[in-house]
Amino acid sequence: MEYRKLGKTDLALSAITYGAFAIGGNMWGGNEKKDSIESVQASIDHGVTTLDTAPFYGFGLSEEMIGEAIRGYDRTKLQLLTKFGLIWDGSNQGKGEFFFDAEESGRKIPVYKYASKASVMNEVENSLKRLRTDYIDLLQIHWPDHTTTIAETMEALELLIQQGKIRAAGVSNYTVEQVTEARGHLNIASNQVGYSMLNKNIEKDLIPYAKENELGIIVYSPMERGLLTGKYFNEGKLKENDHRKGYFQQFDLDKVKVFLDSISPIAINKGVTLSQLVLRWTSLQPAITVVLAGARNASQAIENAKAIDITLTVDELSYIDQALAKI
Repeated sequence: MEYRKLGKTDLALSAITYGAFAIGGNMWGGNEKKDSIESVQASIDHGVTTLDTAPFYGFGLSEEMIGEAIRGYDRTKLQLLTKFGLIWDGSNQGKGEFFFDAEESGRKIPVYKYASKASVMNEVENSLKRLRTDYIDLLQIHWPDHTTTIAETMEALELLIQQGKIRAAGVSNYTVEQVTEARGHLNIASNQVGYSMLNKNIEKDLIPYAKENELGIIVYSPMERGLLTGKYFNEGKLKENDHRKGYFQQFDLDKVKVFLDSISPIAINKGVTLSQLVLRWTSLQPAITVVLAGARNASQAIENAKAIDITLTVDELSYIDQALAKI
């Protein structure tokens, strides 16, 4: 495994980081607790020291399973990353910015973006309990909240650092302008954003900014929620309550299939899966600090961890870029 320094902090994160969205179950067609916990433990056993979760994932369930899975491991050798700012339990008392209606057991649950100082402090206490720890290594706002000033949110994060409850602060889904404003109040370590072979928007402005300002970049959805694994084209069927049924429709699926077919010989030649090839390519892109990879069971987790061992030549990277240009 490779370990990379996050921004200007002293945090060294594993280049492949365990992404815990799917094990929360909601929006992913459910989950199996035993398999989920084993996937976390298999990741750690194969060098993944960094685990990224959020209260929203499974409405607390993902954090709880992370907390259960890491019992017995040396906490000081792990980095727990979580978030705040998505409220579903009514504790925002109608305040904040309506985001969308989530679903659980057939009922709609309104989710709000809300990051007031008091709300942040309350969320952190709940996360600490679910994670069974007394500190969080990196705390990130999940999505921008336009009803709360960035200054107020950063004030809460600064206080949490002073209290020793978090080691570093980050943001997620922030624009360069929002990052710049946030850094005027607090030296945030990172920005967590979507990035993949099919979504390279951050290369326009965020990547150059990160290079110039020592900002860590944590990327999610590197495999576009499973589309770039190629399995969708072979197996095809998704459960009715799996959000990917609609998510995949934003892409030209015919072109994606042609692209995956064109790069699959590289994976075959190296004896690796398409998933591993995609993860490794992503980890090698400029200014990318770590790549989040989800897993539903131990075998998937081990596969993700081993992706970092793949060597890609300049010619192979060039070939992949040329194939990408066609879609």
